[in-house]
Amino acid sequence: MKLLYTAFAIVVSGTLIAQQTKPDPPQKTSVRTFNSTRLINGHSVETLWGRSLDVVISHRFGDMATPGAARTMFGLDNASDIRIALEYGISNTMNVGIGRSKGAGPQTQLLDGYFKYNLLRQTEDNTMPVSMTFLGTSSFSMMQASTDSSSAVAFHKGEWTQRLSYCTQLIIARKFSDRFSMQIVPSYIHRNFVAFDDKNGLMAIGAGARIKITKMFSLVGEYHYLFDHNRVVNGTTYYDPVAVGFLFDTGGHTFQLNLTNSAGLGETQYLPHTYSKLNEGEFRFGFTISRIVKF
Repeated sequence: MKLLYTAFAIVVSGTLIAQQTKPDPPQKTSVRTFNSTRLINGHSVETLWGRSLDVVISHRFGDMATPGAARTMFGLDNASDIRIALEYGISNTMNVGIGRSKGAGPQTQLLDGYFKYNLLRQTEDNTMPVSMTFLGTSSFSMMQASTDSSSAVAFHKGEWTQRLSYCTQLIIARKFSDRFSMQIVPSYIHRNFVAFDDKNGLMAIGAGARIKITKMFSLVGEYHYLFDHNRVVNGTTYYDPVAVGFLFDTGGHTFQLNLTNSAGLGETQYLPHTYSKLNEGEFRFGFTISRIVKF
């Protein structure tokens, strides 16, 4: 019996020693790729934390370097587009948002909304090397319909669905280091009503990057290539949207200052309807202010 007790004690002691010396499994900590849910014009791969409300105000001014721009203080006297939005984190991976913008394309007086869901999140141990987020956005024009039947806004009376436009994106991103992050953004844009010589559906591929300078300050940039490159609609040529900017992250507030050839705010505007020529000085200053409130 004493021998049995001795053997039992040895087994128990060995088990306890093994448990004490066995290392804990590594924690798969998620990586935060960008400072904000927006890069410049477009969304980033990031989502809001659950039960967080983001109040977003964006503004685009007039052309900075066209002839006579000095008289408008290099575009500061003019407003190309203004957007005010409320965005909410239902969970850490699911966001919704609503907004109102002046509009800078064929359609104006826009109500918009979006749904955003984080599918994958990059981990620090690189067992998951990328982050991936689905984004679905839509906009609804409240403007008066044009009487010109060839116009992109000659909406038929009572056909309210003609005023809707949509954009679907899959945002794929990776944080390569503490200072450099990048994302790729394939997009499909569909407008229910377009001009007689335009297409309802368009496809684009975008890229965006952030270079972190200090803890609070980053340089950001983005570019979207439309497969219907430099298409002409009703005599207007539409170009690829490009933007560069500076981001200040104070913790509760995010301030972004940018230069872009896009006049409109929102995927259903800046992707299909960027008409400014960079080489002719048709780019503008803009800013976005974001304030997150946690509940």
